Amino acid sequence: MTVNKTRAWKKLASHYKHIKNVEMKDMFDADPKRAEKLTLNLDNIWFDYSKNRINAHTLKLLLRLAEDCGVKDKIEAMFSGEKINFTENRAVLHTALRNRGNIPVFVDGKNVMPEINAVLAKMKKFAEAVRLGKFVGHTGKKLTTIVNIGIGGSDLGPVMVTEALRKYWAKDMECYFISNIDGTACAEILNKIDPEKTLFIVSSKTFTTIETLTNAKTCRKWLVDALGEPAVSKHFVAISTNKKEVEKFGINSENMFEFWDFVGGRYSVWSAIGLSIAIVAGMDNFEKMLDGAYAMDKHFRETDFAHNIPVIMALLGIWYNNFFGIKRYAVVPYDQYLQYFPAYLQQLDMESNGKFVDVNGKVVSYSTGPVLFGGAGTNVQHSFFQLIHQGTDFVPCDFIIPAISHNEIGEHHEILLANVLAQGEALMRGKTEKEAAAELLKAGKSKEDVKKLKRYKSFSGNRPSNTFLVKKVDPYTLGELIAMYEHKVFVQGIIWHINSYDQMGVELGKQLALNILPELSGNATGICHDSSTSQLISTVKKLRK
Repeated sequence: MTVNKTRAWKKLASHYKHIKNVEMKDMFDADPKRAEKLTLNLDNIWFDYSKNRINAHTLKLLLRLAEDCGVKDKIEAMFSGEKINFTENRAVLHTALRNRGNIPVFVDGKNVMPEINAVLAKMKKFAEAVRLGKFVGHTGKKLTTIVNIGIGGSDLGPVMVTEALRKYWAKDMECYFISNIDGTACAEILNKIDPEKTLFIVSSKTFTTIETLTNAKTCRKWLVDALGEPAVSKHFVAISTNKKEVEKFGINSENMFEFWDFVGGRYSVWSAIGLSIAIVAGMDNFEKMLDGAYAMDKHFRETDFAHNIPVIMALLGIWYNNFFGIKRYAVVPYDQYLQYFPAYLQQLDMESNGKFVDVNGKVVSYSTGPVLFGGAGTNVQHSFFQLIHQGTDFVPCDFIIPAISHNEIGEHHEILLANVLAQGEALMRGKTEKEAAAELLKAGKSKEDVKKLKRYKSFSGNRPSNTFLVKKVDPYTLGELIAMYEHKVFVQGIIWHINSYDQMGVELGKQLALNILPELSGNATGICHDSSTSQLISTVKKLRK
């Protein structure tokens, strides 16, 4: 039975008709303890979901939906190593990478924890050797510049986390990331760095990813031109499973760090893909991030759904996506160090749940993955917040707030906090035309101007948001936040009856690009395209002559 045929879904559809026009501010007025009732806490994270268009009955029905969809059993299946990624016949065990309790986890009858622990130990040894100047470059100089070469999950996770933990970086280190196949991305970084002090980390499971290997070869040539062929083994390491290709590249296989096919790219930041984090921010902080994620894993696995943060997040998303018809949401961290967090979550959410075929191979008849966008506050208040406040449709928002900044300068943080708290209140309360008129009169406007402007100055309100208040964005809390969103996405995939762990939608474009590449090089003709693509290929070739 598909989800939209369940009894809980039908009851939610009926309930929606009764609550869709209810004002949140009226619910707050009716229940002074609403915020207290609709706030959950784990360690130093407070999740206030009181500013949502829900009541107790909504929650009861949403929780019933989770039960009807077998969410509890699916959670256990994932943690236990069952091959829930059925299209690729793989287990899904990013949770095992941060299994700090070291509880045995079996895949095909084999406990995977010893291998995971061995790689973590290898990462620690290598990261400390680089940081302490024991592993040095070809000319004997300390390696103080790290360049991670990867794409997708091999880039977005390390980029986001290293920036989020910038305050924890070793004072003498810098870190760069190359992902885009656009030569500019590579050239701009190579222009900034010193070959004698640079360590390149090539992150590619198969060591065949075209973007990553093209960039890696360009960087290799740059290094060899500067220091000679023998320098490669002292300035390149690999995160891969393809030992043959790694050695062929010139990398010492002792400096190859493995990860496993039960870890998808967008969930791989907990693995050796996080080596750049371990080097620049320290393995101790990387392990604290694992500790935080493990705490969220335990909360997710063990807590009843009514008090389970990722489950409630997921159900609220289902409520807006499938009943209000709102197919987008925004994530806005009010912390400059979290500026790349929305981009990271874009891949996590949209690559996981952007699916139109269910687990039975049938086309779904309901909406699945939403569009996610966002950016750091207060910057985005001056870009897309106009639409969020006065657009024709509402956009559910997640606000992330650290109570304490890493940089307490003057009144900066108080102003930042005042802004984010005001945004949530403004979205919920809005401003009536009558209130707008009163403000305009008070400001000295004429009655004629008031009549003309009051509608433009009004806000509908009743626009939902979640607020995640954290004490501080430290490694432990960051680990909790990332894992929280991972589990939220997983629960939504279960309810939508789709496989959140494959990403076949990225393949077709890559396949066609391999056909077009030799045509652009002038070495192939006669390949069949539509007239638009053929014309564009022809025009590009003319322009490049």
